[in-house]
Amino acid sequence: MMPKVPIMQGGMGVGISLSKLASAVANAGGIGIISGTGITVDEMRDHIRRARKLVSGVGFIGVNVLFAMNDFAEKMKAALEEKVDFIISGAGISRDMYAWGKQTGIPVISIVSSAKLARISEKLGAAAVVVEGFEAGGHLGTDRPMFEILPEIIEAVSIPVIAAGGIMTGGDIAKALGMGASGVQMGTRFVASEECDAPLAFKQKYVDAKKEDTVLVKTTVGLQGRAIINNFTKLISGPDKLKIEKCHDCLKNCSYRFCTLDSLLTSVSGDVENGLVFAGARVDEIKEILPVQQIIKNLTAEYSDAVKHVL
Repeated sequence: MMPKVPIMQGGMGVGISLSKLASAVANAGGIGIISGTGITVDEMRDHIRRARKLVSGVGFIGVNVLFAMNDFAEKMKAALEEKVDFIISGAGISRDMYAWGKQTGIPVISIVSSAKLARISEKLGAAAVVVEGFEAGGHLGTDRPMFEILPEIIEAVSIPVIAAGGIMTGGDIAKALGMGASGVQMGTRFVASEECDAPLAFKQKYVDAKKEDTVLVKTTVGLQGRAIINNFTKLISGPDKLKIEKCHDCLKNCSYRFCTLDSLLTSVSGDVENGLVFAGARVDEIKEILPVQQIIKNLTAEYSDAVKHVL
C-alpha cells in the first residue's frame, strides 16, 4: 500500500504533531506522524488510538520516537503494541530497534544526515531512511544542505530515501523525486495548519517570521537546533546556566545548562517568547495558516507545474 501523495509530515515535539495533525495529513493522502517526545507512554497510546478513529478509509499513521530520550525503548515497544504503520527514529540508532520492528513486522525508519549512517541503518535493518539536511527545524545532524547530501545517500543504499529539511513547495518535491527520492518529509509547513496541535500563538510565530528570524542554538542534547529568535534564544546564547525549576531527567546525556524539554513545553503552552520555537530555515515563506487539505492541494498543484516545466 502506498500513500496518495509522497508527503510524510515530520514528527514535531513537544505536542506540535499529535493525533489531530497526523490524522489530517493521513486523511489528505499523506503520511501522518505523531511525535512521542515529551508526552507519557499512555498519552502516546491515546493519540495513536485517537488518530486511528479520525482517519477515514486508508490512512497511514506513524510515530516518531527519539533515541536520545530515556524512555525510548518503552515508547518504541508501546508504539509496536499499538500496531502503528511504522516507526521513525532520530538522534541516534540501536541494533535493538530494528530487531523489535522485524519481530512485529512493523517497518522502522531512521533519520540520517550522511551516507555512512544511511549504510549502517540499512545494514541493521532500516526499512527506509529520511535524509535531513541543514535547513531543517529542530535538532540538526549536519551543516550540509539537503540537496547536496541526497544524491550521496541515494547512491549508498538500496532502501527508499525520503528527503527532509527545507522542503517547502511542490517544486522542492519535484526536485527531490527527480533526484531519486521516494518521497519527502515536511515539518515546518504543517505547523501553520488549522489542524496542527500547537497553540495559535505558536503558529502565528511562524507566519510572522522573517528571513533573518531563525538562529542556531546549542541545546542540552548536545546538538545545534534551529529556532525562531525570541527572549529565550537570547537568554541561552550567553554562557550562563539557566535556573531550572524541575529536571525532567529525560535525556540519556544532558549538559544540564537549561532544560530543553521544559523550554519546549513552555512554548507549546502558548508562551512563545520564553520557550523554544523550533522552525526550518524557510519559515519566512509561510504567509498564512491553512487547512491541511489545502496545503496538500497547493503542493500538488505546484508539483504538477514544476514537472510540466521540466518536460
